[in-house]
Amino acid sequence: MSGSAAFSTPPTVFIVDDDPAMLDSVRLLLESAGLSTECHSSARSFLDTYRTHRPGCLILDVRMPEMSGLELQELLAVRSVNIPMIFITGHGDVPMSVKAMKSGALDFLEKPFDDETLVFCVRQALEQDAHAREVEAQNSSVAVRFSRLTEREQEVMSLVVTGRSNKEIALKLHCSHRTVEVHRSRLMAKMEAHTLPELVSMAAVCGLDTNQIST
Repeated sequence: MSGSAAFSTPPTVFIVDDDPAMLDSVRLLLESAGLSTECHSSARSFLDTYRTHRPGCLILDVRMPEMSGLELQELLAVRSVNIPMIFITGHGDVPMSVKAMKSGALDFLEKPFDDETLVFCVRQALEQDAHAREVEAQNSSVAVRFSRLTEREQEVMSLVVTGRSNKEIALKLHCSHRTVEVHRSRLMAKMEAHTLPELVSMAAVCGLDTNQIST
């Protein structure tokens, strides 16, 4: 599945800047590139309307009254909101840019910035968001499938992914080799895992211990 196909709704570029002229300029630039935008004159306005199910990325000014771009970044992190961010600033503040990047910003552009550079960064951000949402959806699906296994199937799976053989599992669970084979076959089908490495990856998503036992 491609990144764009991962979207259930078209992505939006959220632009947050207290300068109306800059808001309009960035909006026109991105819309001319075929991108959907939503403008906010303050960080608070963005927070009041944004919902995490909406795919997209965030362009925000560093220096704004009431709540700065960095403060918004910190607040979103506290709320576990993982939207890709691109900072723009009229001030060549190196320490500030370093702080933003260390906190997960995708890029930090100084005004006046090149139009093509901004569009390129935005497309990168949207691809990053699409990929993250696709992975999240896949992980959620794996967790649901795991929850539908029987208690015994979950137990067998937890042993299979540590490298134990069917014989070893049978001894540990005090059951027959054939019983383990049946449980293993069923759980592989229910988890939609075609190979053992694939099952191990799924187990890690479900929080199971996948460390291989020493032989």
